[in-house]
Amino acid sequence: MTDKKPFEIARETLKQLTTRKLSPTPLNYQRIYNEIAELPNEPAFPADRLRDIALALPTKTPGQQKQRGLLESAINQLNWEGVKNALMAYGGFSPPAPVPSAGIPLVDSVLPAASKPAVAVPLIEEPKISAPALTADFFGQIARLIEYAQPALGHDDERFNEQTQTLVQALRQPDANAVEVKQLLVNYGHRLSFAAEDQAEIKAMLLKLLHLIIENISHLSVDDAWLKGQADALMAVCVPPLSLRQLDEVEQRLKDVIFKQTESKNRVVQAQEEMRQMLATFIERLASMTESTSGFHTQMETSARLIEQAKTIEEIAPVLKEVVSATRHMAQDSRNARDSLQGMKQKVEATEVQIAKLHQELDRVSAQARHDPLTGALNRQGLDEAVNREVSKVRRTEAPLCMALLDIDNFKKLNDTLGHATGDMALTHLAQVTREVMRPQDTLARYGGEEFVILLPDTPLEQGIAAMTRLQRELTKRFFMAGTEKVLITFSAGVAQLVANESGADAIKRADHAMYLAKRAGKNRVLGG
Repeated sequence: MTDKKPFEIARETLKQLTTRKLSPTPLNYQRIYNEIAELPNEPAFPADRLRDIALALPTKTPGQQKQRGLLESAINQLNWEGVKNALMAYGGFSPPAPVPSAGIPLVDSVLPAASKPAVAVPLIEEPKISAPALTADFFGQIARLIEYAQPALGHDDERFNEQTQTLVQALRQPDANAVEVKQLLVNYGHRLSFAAEDQAEIKAMLLKLLHLIIENISHLSVDDAWLKGQADALMAVCVPPLSLRQLDEVEQRLKDVIFKQTESKNRVVQAQEEMRQMLATFIERLASMTESTSGFHTQMETSARLIEQAKTIEEIAPVLKEVVSATRHMAQDSRNARDSLQGMKQKVEATEVQIAKLHQELDRVSAQARHDPLTGALNRQGLDEAVNREVSKVRRTEAPLCMALLDIDNFKKLNDTLGHATGDMALTHLAQVTREVMRPQDTLARYGGEEFVILLPDTPLEQGIAAMTRLQRELTKRFFMAGTEKVLITFSAGVAQLVANESGADAIKRADHAMYLAKRAGKNRVLGG
């Protein structure tokens, strides 16, 4: 008897019918099903003929009546063993002694008192579930399966959609013809393989195009740290296998960034417009001043000639009056131009200050793309950047660097007992206590579900283990409150010191192995790796 489940055997049977090009008749189906299931290939059960035989049997005595009832029950259950035993007992023959099996009681066969002694006959067993027949329910299951898979295949191919609808309708016909359904399934299978390949290629191509767009944006914005941060976050999340939760988190973060970016762009456009206006005014004022200066010089030259030609003071007085008036007018024009340019300068400077503030806000929001929204610790992207930074520092200065990986003990039990919301609060509590105990130069990152990584620069292995032990003691002092209930949070940790020519990822793996050994050793421990 094979270990395959009935539905797996049924599926393989349908494949074999198609491969062997056999008509999907009940006999062919039963024969191949028994072959795959490693069952004896018995002929079809002649229920109608056996019922005719049962009706022809006499029922004059209580024993005959009982055996006829057992015979009819065996026929209804398609049970050959029951039919054989009932007929033998009916005729007064003793059937082979049954071998008792677990859960199958034996009863005495009731015969007439004058006949042979009562013989133990097994009760008719419940029929075992065999290959499902090609019934309307079975076809309906196939139809539902096709409908469930349809959204993943898209609706762009009208011919494929029509073929799908035709097949579903045929499967749901009360008197569906198995031969016709088989041919439709074969044709649909070929078409389905092409549609599935197209969707897979489309998905891969869209991801490739998205990567190219993000990479292009990153290259175009080398100096904008906030935009590069968003590009890096998108590149990290757009890697198969895709997760709707990850995409949703990135969408929420980017919405704020897009808003700030739009506001910044508007401010930049406004500043550019104001700069253009200032330059235009400056040129206009410069032209006006040039014209005024030219007129002023001309008038001064004329006044100088008149003064040279004057013979009396009375002739000089009107000329001096014009000179003074022209000078005052020139001075007033200069003051007006200076005040106008000074006002425009102040306005531009104020706009520049606003743009600088917006860029600072964008930098802050961009930094959030590197942080876990629940605990505030760095996420995997932020951790990778921090590890690369610290490893580069180690290569330059040869200072020791420890990496600790800690895992909360019995976190699943905490979630199951107090709920996932309480579990999230416990993670936040651990992150908060860790930040308060850590040094300013240490780095905390959420590595996975209930796992955290702590980077400890300028720290040898012994001091790294001691630091994690202090954190354990601090957690025992600060109970986590789940409502009115005190909950003690403990963790197991592994600590590894970076060695020469070792990558940060390899050091974290060694710390992870040490953490696993700490779990095996009884939890709430710190071991070096």
